[in-house]
Amino acid sequence: MVDQDWLKARRAVLADAAGVGVAVGALGLSFGALAVVSGFSVWQACALSLLMFSGASQFAVIGVLAAGGGAFTGAATATLLGVRNALYGLNLSSLLRVRGLRRLFGAQLVIDESSAMALVRDEPRQARLAFWATGISVFVFWNLATLVGAFGAQVLPDPEALGLDVAAPAAFLALLMPRLRDRRLWAVAIAAAVTALLTVPVLPAGLPVLAAGLVAVLVALRGRRDRSGTVPTGVDRRESTEAASVPGAGRDGDR
Repeated sequence: MVDQDWLKARRAVLADAAGVGVAVGALGLSFGALAVVSGFSVWQACALSLLMFSGASQFAVIGVLAAGGGAFTGAATATLLGVRNALYGLNLSSLLRVRGLRRLFGAQLVIDESSAMALVRDEPRQARLAFWATGISVFVFWNLATLVGAFGAQVLPDPEALGLDVAAPAAFLALLMPRLRDRRLWAVAIAAAVTALLTVPVLPAGLPVLAAGLVAVLVALRGRRDRSGTVPTGVDRRESTEAASVPGAGRDGDR
């Protein structure tokens, strides 16, 4: 007997996953083009998308290197930005229950979008489908868009005339803004931004981004410790109750 409720839910999840893949993947056009403008080859840009597959970290790498920073600084900045993916993985491990090579493939798909799509669903089967469908959708569209954007920038006579020099910070802000949902996250973002602005005149290229990332981590950890076991003043208690109902919410690695 066919479970009609499951089929309906499955169609909805797959449709949402495809929409997320197209929307997020479109940023891959900017990444591919900007990577080429910053001195990367088409294949180097594609390799970053295939192997790193973390939009914010990828933009950080090419941004640091384009500004004259060293490879170590670029890698360190990308690593700081990618730490959150490891925390997502802690939340998702008990839900996905994967082993062997499938676990390695699943780890590559642990990104903001796949984690969010999984953790907002109460039914485990839907959550697992949402994770895999969203992760694969974003991976495919992001990598295709990177290839198209990189080739496009290579054939343009003057790609910098299109304003691609501001594409990285614009794309980074586009990734960041939807995630600033409460005062704590705004405090982290503002502290990091102020740190970057103050250190730009005195530190070599690339290091202000790294310093801002370190400050963001410290502010976030302090805020997490201060609010442990309590609902912060000014935060809607209804939101706290709703968050507690989401699978994995309240544990280490919570979005």
